[in-house]
Amino acid sequence: MIGEVKTGLPPIAPHDARLFILGSLPGDASLAARRYYAHPQNQFWRLVGETIGEDLQALDYEARLERLSTHRIGLWDVIGSAVRPGSLDQAIRNAAHNPLEQLIDDYPDLEALGFNGGTSAATGRRLLAGHEHRLTLIDLPSSSPANTRPFAEKAAAWAALRPFIGN
Repeated sequence: MIGEVKTGLPPIAPHDARLFILGSLPGDASLAARRYYAHPQNQFWRLVGETIGEDLQALDYEARLERLSTHRIGLWDVIGSAVRPGSLDQAIRNAAHNPLEQLIDDYPDLEALGFNGGTSAATGRRLLAGHEHRLTLIDLPSSSPANTRPFAEKAAAWAALRPFIGN
């Protein structure tokens, strides 16, 4: 048996987004909740909060999204759907990719894409080959609980997003 196809979430972004943070494909907890980075051990909200100087973890999901919008940050994934038992990127099979190049047209203020993890970076860079000329592409250590690098090390890398955060 090939497995169930899991379909990701739609992009969430203000019309004037300067930065998109792109994951690979939401994990099972996020897909069940229909919310980005819903797994309680995922460090995404803590990392972004550290980057923008706000405690996003203390907020409910809608307030978190509002804060991202205020800072002109969008969220999406490089993979739109795939077969994947569990939530690990290594298990992704038969991936259908999101049209990342469309972000360049849809968001004229877009300056940078941050790739949350190795799968996102490898896939996103391949999808954008030839279209990335006006964007800064930033590879970030994964916020996933499967990535056991120390938080301080991750946060230092995520600080590379700061020049692209709007106020």
